[in-house]
Amino acid sequence: MKILVINGPNLNMLGIREPDIYGKSTYADLCKMIEEHCAEKGVEVEIYQSNYEGDLVTKIQKALGVFDGIVINPAAYTHTSVALLDALKAVAIRAVEVHISDVSKREGFRSISFVREYCEKTIAGHGFAGYLEAIDALLAPPAEMRA
Repeated sequence: MKILVINGPNLNMLGIREPDIYGKSTYADLCKMIEEHCAEKGVEVEIYQSNYEGDLVTKIQKALGVFDGIVINPAAYTHTSVALLDALKAVAIRAVEVHISDVSKREGFRSISFVREYCEKTIAGHGFAGYLEAIDALLAPPAEMRA
């Protein structure tokens, strides 16, 4: 299995940005954790981060025929980007939405997620471990994800 992990704006600032919400671990720490987990599971993984919506859309489009699943943390674009939703729909690759913080317990606008309409599952508020849960969810058959 080959999984693409996509991270949106400001996630490259982990460890610096609002450590009371996101913790003190860095983006490099997150990437290392994901790579180690995937190696243990025998999963090929590529991790991508961009602060630009168009770059994220292009990365999703280029995943067609290359990846079996997408783990996506759209970050601030969660609440604003129909373009990311449309890209996910266009490629029709299984996807899981992940958020480090529990967005449902933050500002009201954070309860809106355009990509959630497409994603099979949303994992929020589990910190970095949410990414590992999302990867494991993609390793399960699709019917089990919805349980």
